[in-house]
Amino acid sequence: MGRIAETEDSMRASAGSESEPGETTAPDRRTVVVGIAGGSGSGKTTVVRKILEGLDPASASLLHHDSYYRDNPDLTLEQRAAINYDHPVSLETSLMAEHVRLLLAGQAVEVPEYDFTVHRRMPATRRVEPRPLIIIDGILVLADPELRDLMDIRVFVDTDADIRFIRRLGRDTKKRGRTVESVVRQYQQTVRPMHLEFVAPSRRHAHIIVPEGGKNEVAIGMLVARLRYLVARSEAVA
Repeated sequence: MGRIAETEDSMRASAGSESEPGETTAPDRRTVVVGIAGGSGSGKTTVVRKILEGLDPASASLLHHDSYYRDNPDLTLEQRAAINYDHPVSLETSLMAEHVRLLLAGQAVEVPEYDFTVHRRMPATRRVEPRPLIIIDGILVLADPELRDLMDIRVFVDTDADIRFIRRLGRDTKKRGRTVESVVRQYQQTVRPMHLEFVAPSRRHAHIIVPEGGKNEVAIGMLVARLRYLVARSEAVA
């Protein structure tokens, strides 16, 4: 409790086999990209919120992986509801990676808005401007090699399965119009199996592991301090 756990990746970085977290290999790139992953209900959103609270909000661009769920207009609502939304193929990750590259190039992007009650993309998009810091979050952002290659700091939020399930149950019934039965069924059929197959193994790619999510004030404080330094350095050379 109250610690940041180092993975083998971060120890190898310290040994010189790859760059230190936050030290970009491209000397001309000023923007820092942080990827925050973890199981559904692990506390990723709280960690992101606390990071933003510790920084100037105008210094960060935020991209949520679940904004990039694929649109399936030709399917019925019942068919869309049956899709496995915890499998990587359900997400248009290539578009997210392209948006990160555009932000790194100094261009604004139009991020999709997704309606979870009907499982469709909305007509409107959300404009995201380039900033010194780009935060991307989602359960599968560390599972995708293309996204990982764009990240300078990779974070995994690690929370016990029972806590994650309780949080997901509350969120989906209150905010996404789901029934308790549908949430439990989805958890058993797709959420847990996909977590074991894709999300949990991606933990090994993290530089930093944050146990207990948003409750881990020590870990978040250290991460905020590091990002504050990197953003200040970025703005100084801009």
